[in-house]
Amino acid sequence: MTGTILLIIFGLLIVFAILIFNRLIRERNQVRSAWSDIDVQLTRRHDLVPRLVEAVKAYAAYEKATLTAVTEMRTRSERAQRLGERARLEDEMEAGLHRLIALAEEYPDLKADENFLDLQARLVEVEDHLQYARRFYNGAVRIYNTRVETVPDVLVARPFRFLPAEFFEPDGEHARATPRVEMSV
Repeated sequence: MTGTILLIIFGLLIVFAILIFNRLIRERNQVRSAWSDIDVQLTRRHDLVPRLVEAVKAYAAYEKATLTAVTEMRTRSERAQRLGERARLEDEMEAGLHRLIALAEEYPDLKADENFLDLQARLVEVEDHLQYARRFYNGAVRIYNTRVETVPDVLVARPFRFLPAEFFEPDGEHARATPRVEMSV
């Protein structure tokens, strides 16, 4: 009789562990999927950078330092291995893109250029999608990390090496605010 009860309890513990394991897998996959969404938006942003630089270069040749800095940040971000490093570089690139867009104010011909206006509109769209993807990713990471670090899930997470995920949080004061890219008309 006690052997049967112990067997039932052991069976229930196994089922409980399997349920927790599956939930951890689901949450980890949600984090990975959310990162993929961020990566898509970063790729879209990175694809716009050379075209935006070229559009500005045609009107503002002596603004070479800003143009070069944005291009270099794009390259460094694409090569970044760690999420924190990539977030920092993306933050720097975002600031550089804001400076690049601000240059348009000094060049009325650039402000009126159809290609520049199209690129600027696309950048606004990408920035909006990126902010949404970042919030979604960080929410998924928060949920996953809470599960990995709290009882009873931690009892399954540790032996199966479920590690906490890293948040995608750019550094800098302006990164805490919603980015604004003003549209020139």
